[in-house]
Amino acid sequence: MSAINQRFAEMKKNLKNRFWRLNNLYYITDKSGKKVKFRMTTEQLEYFDGVHTRNIILKARQLGFTTLVCIVQLDAALFESAKCALIAHTLNDAKRLFREKVKYAYDNLPAIIRKANPAKNDSVGELVFNNGGSLYVSTSFRGGTLRYLHVSEFGKICAKYPDKAREIVTGAFEAVSTDCFTTIESTAEGRAGYFFDYCQTAEKAAIQKKALSNLDWKFFFFSWWKNPLYAIDPVEQLPERLCEYFAELQGKYGIALNERQKAWYLAKEKTLGDDMKREYPSIPSEAFQQSVEGAYYAKQFRWLYENGRIGKLPDNSHLPVHTFWDIGVGDSTAIWFVREVGEEFHVIDYYENSGEGLRHYMKVLKDKGYEYGEHWGPHDIDNREFGSDAKSRRELAREGYEIDGQMYTMTFKVVPKVGVDTGIESVREILPRCVFDEDKCSEGISHLEGYRKEWDGKRGCWKDKPLHDFTSHGSDGFRYFAVAKNNRKQIGTVFF
Repeated sequence: MSAINQRFAEMKKNLKNRFWRLNNLYYITDKSGKKVKFRMTTEQLEYFDGVHTRNIILKARQLGFTTLVCIVQLDAALFESAKCALIAHTLNDAKRLFREKVKYAYDNLPAIIRKANPAKNDSVGELVFNNGGSLYVSTSFRGGTLRYLHVSEFGKICAKYPDKAREIVTGAFEAVSTDCFTTIESTAEGRAGYFFDYCQTAEKAAIQKKALSNLDWKFFFFSWWKNPLYAIDPVEQLPERLCEYFAELQGKYGIALNERQKAWYLAKEKTLGDDMKREYPSIPSEAFQQSVEGAYYAKQFRWLYENGRIGKLPDNSHLPVHTFWDIGVGDSTAIWFVREVGEEFHVIDYYENSGEGLRHYMKVLKDKGYEYGEHWGPHDIDNREFGSDAKSRRELAREGYEIDGQMYTMTFKVVPKVGVDTGIESVREILPRCVFDEDKCSEGISHLEGYRKEWDGKRGCWKDKPLHDFTSHGSDGFRYFAVAKNNRKQIGTVFF
């Protein structure tokens, strides 16, 4: 066999090998803008080798997963006739990914490969090949079927565009059959929304080594300290707080960092400040302790976490429990359970439900078995209840219901009506005096952390009003608690 024929035979053999193709055919630009051949990094290889039908990636920034996915999808469209889609955070991101990742890699393929399977539709945002394969890059996808779907920065989509996140879940995810491949990746963006919920469930399954069905999410976490590039020579002494932080990482989690890694972390933190752990988490839970953009209580919760005020509470069962309600009609009702312990407020429990009447919530309180003190409701608790002899919910609670064979009654006090902005300031003032039970209040905590301003997509800025979403009821209930306790001394009997 001639040398030319031998090389041709070897090329045909290699082209049948997906891993070879991915690491030998495609070109990208590196961080300095230089054209280089794509080669999988250690993190990318770990994901590639462990890929499941549904994958969720929580990661530090700039690990190249979107680049990897662009190459994988382009290769699948070219060589497997696969239909692929990549959903980006914003339209500008979608255009950039298509131009700089997908189109660049395709244009720099060997001419013989492009000629063998040309793109008959080379429009902005989409490549469609003669073999029927396609790659679509945009901010949403609905209709048709996909073999590969990737959603980039899904955490940010959930935080800024909850309606779009819901559309992705109900539309794009449903376009991928159970034996095909869906991947969502993101840095963290607060403890609310689909991305946080999926991460929590998937990480728990990974820890428990559960067998996964095709519809279960497989959890991947890639921290900054696993990347050898995140290290520099030390130029200054570490502050004591970072020495304690690194010691805790080693003592609790076995993460032993060298001096160059610690120096890199210090230098990076100077730029990112409060966003450091969100952008470069050391452990998964740390990522979600950081605030979502536009969150009202970001600084307060960072302080609570840093000072260990979210965890296991001491037993103070001899003290009464006060409840604070946001009562919805045909909507969610949220209840906070709080004990006053000296100058502190111990937030011991949280409950939320929807589609239930007042009797249901009164039974919940009875079943919890706490010794109750005061019950506080919003100013509209005196509104008349439709279909109940024109009685208000306050009156219905006072008259009571028969629960488990006994009459159970409640007397509500009414939180004074103040503006939302005033109430938000009351929450900010009272949070440093609060300690939360991390387990019983987990849902409520996530709502408070996720409570944020509404995003104005047209103007590209935050509106000066809260976003009304699933975080609203728990946050409103806590706001009533803060208003009641912060104002009680000034207004005295006006509550009663």
